[in-house]
Amino acid sequence: MSDWEDASDDTGDSIRDWARQQPSPAIDWTRTAFPSENENFGMIDARQERTDAHKAREPGRAPAVRGRTFHRNCDPGETMGDLTRGLRFNVEKLSIGTIIGRGGARIRQMQDRSGATIKVYTRDTQGEVNIFGSPDSQQKAKNMIDDLLANPNVSRQNVGQRADNRQWARRYRDVEGEGRTTSDWTSRAAPSAQEASAPAAIDWGMIRKKKDEYAEIKWKGLPPIKKQFYIEAESLSALMPEEVNQWRKENNNIFVDDLKKEGEKRPIPKPCRTFLEAFQHYTEIMDNVKHAGFVNPTPIQSQAWPVLLSGDDLIAIAQTGTGKTLAYLLPGFIHMNGQPVPKCERNGPGMLVLTPTRELALQVDAECKKYSYKDYKSVCVYGGGDRKAQIHKVERGVDIVIATPGRLHDLQMNKLINLRSITYLVLDEADRMLDLGFEPQIMKILLDVRPDRQTVMTSATWPASVRRMATSYLKDPMMVYVGSLDLTAVSSVRQKILIVSAEEKKPYLLNFLKNMEPQDKVLIFVGRKLTADDLSSDLCLYGESVQCLHGGHEQCDREEALKDFKASKVRILVATDLASRGLDVLDITHVFNYDFPKNIEEYVHRVGRTGRAGRSGAAVTLVTRDDWRMAPRLIPILERSGQDVPEELVTMAERYDKYRELRAREEIGGRRDGGRRDGGWKGRKS
Repeated sequence: MSDWEDASDDTGDSIRDWARQQPSPAIDWTRTAFPSENENFGMIDARQERTDAHKAREPGRAPAVRGRTFHRNCDPGETMGDLTRGLRFNVEKLSIGTIIGRGGARIRQMQDRSGATIKVYTRDTQGEVNIFGSPDSQQKAKNMIDDLLANPNVSRQNVGQRADNRQWARRYRDVEGEGRTTSDWTSRAAPSAQEASAPAAIDWGMIRKKKDEYAEIKWKGLPPIKKQFYIEAESLSALMPEEVNQWRKENNNIFVDDLKKEGEKRPIPKPCRTFLEAFQHYTEIMDNVKHAGFVNPTPIQSQAWPVLLSGDDLIAIAQTGTGKTLAYLLPGFIHMNGQPVPKCERNGPGMLVLTPTRELALQVDAECKKYSYKDYKSVCVYGGGDRKAQIHKVERGVDIVIATPGRLHDLQMNKLINLRSITYLVLDEADRMLDLGFEPQIMKILLDVRPDRQTVMTSATWPASVRRMATSYLKDPMMVYVGSLDLTAVSSVRQKILIVSAEEKKPYLLNFLKNMEPQDKVLIFVGRKLTADDLSSDLCLYGESVQCLHGGHEQCDREEALKDFKASKVRILVATDLASRGLDVLDITHVFNYDFPKNIEEYVHRVGRTGRAGRSGAAVTLVTRDDWRMAPRLIPILERSGQDVPEELVTMAERYDKYRELRAREEIGGRRDGGRRDGGWKGRKS
């Protein structure tokens, strides 16, 4: 529908206006009366519409006019007589859309600037404009409309229409062919429209060849960046290589690898065994650490800190709950404070942390505020939150941005945030961001982050997708992983596998909850949002105090559920895999997998919600016949973490392996015999 056929008043409501009008010359500045109060400008029923149409066909009657009204209150000093006498003039029908604008934007703008009320009517062959208000406001509105119609190219661009010059030239020729009088603006627009040519095709090959040249132009004039801040403590310098290797082995088998592709390998920094060895020159950080009550760094922290303070990119692979957040935050504070460009001259944030979920983003933001350094301000930008408030915080100036890729990409595309000032980038839980399909947004975000930045990537697993991502976004990184790159659940969690039928799952859960101790806190994982809602409702009917958390809830409800669970107002939380990543509730004693996850990586993350920060925990997992394809991958995880493997699970895994072998033989035989399983292809019977 055209702009002039779909307009609205200031409230956005559609208005239908019917009036009678005698034929008038092309431009008539006669004054007309404002419609009476008894005239219907709101709703009109079908009978009245048919009556008007019938009367319009009678000889001597003018056709009914469909129009729209844009109302305005009287200004102080204006009388009703000033408003009821208006200027009236006719315009070409095609000009009405230009006057009104998309959604009435243009006509409202002219009313606001002139102080007049403007009414627009559509006839069969022409349009009519009535202007009401004081004489000065009427004249001002008239001048604005004249200027608008005299500059059609500018006006169309301003109201946001997308028609090009050829379309307007075609309309111009159609109007001329019918013998109708055209206004001056179409006459002037036609020559330039006819001369318009098709846009030239984009030469993507040339763009790829000049990619480096374009990048050099884009990043020309960047301020300098500093990355090296590490000063090795004397106690570390005195350590022999054998002692360093022994210490790494005793602390969960820390492995460090230099992934530099070309040139000589770099020396690997020795792990910092204490906080003092890492931050002896940064008293404010040491004070925050002492205030938090930490005694010694975790294995991933002890090796990540010297690597990051040395200015290298880092890939940190460790189990959930091992302190990866603090491993990148504290070096990030030091990095920002040591930049040559003062904080007041950066014109944007210095650190960006991308996370897969809102809950993890809020958690990282809380850690930033907990270990505040040099009064750095942080903002959490995530979908579902108050977008206007987030934009306001960014515009006021922040130093650290913690964001989910979707909302940050939204602000980036609308030019509401400056990413050129980012010198320290973190891709937290990279494997989960890829699982959720955020890679396109991440790619676009990183196009506006300077290429010589320092980048950190954390993950609990090391699949092929994460390796490819690391190759694309990190430059000659160091890799630090704790334990093994093979998928392993947290060893501090006691895992129990129960083989049950689908009908037995709820009785097992109720019996488990009945035997809970008063101080226990359990996180129940389910596979679907609907299951989470139904199960939490059923538990409430059984008298249990429970909260529910999944992506279908409003953000405020998700935050309230998590807040109640952390504060122990409720001790049972039913959640989907939304809560399997980055949810840091230290006193969770049990994880109950009501539904087995879709992949084995999620199982590891679920189990990692308990047994955090050196505590012990327990995980109960219900496995049904439908989950038998996961049995062969579950058994090695249980064995590597020293857990008991039920005989029923081994039998299930063996049956599934035999089933896969049978299917493979059938597929090979089918391809060899032309696609038939019963002995090969048979020709048509003669």
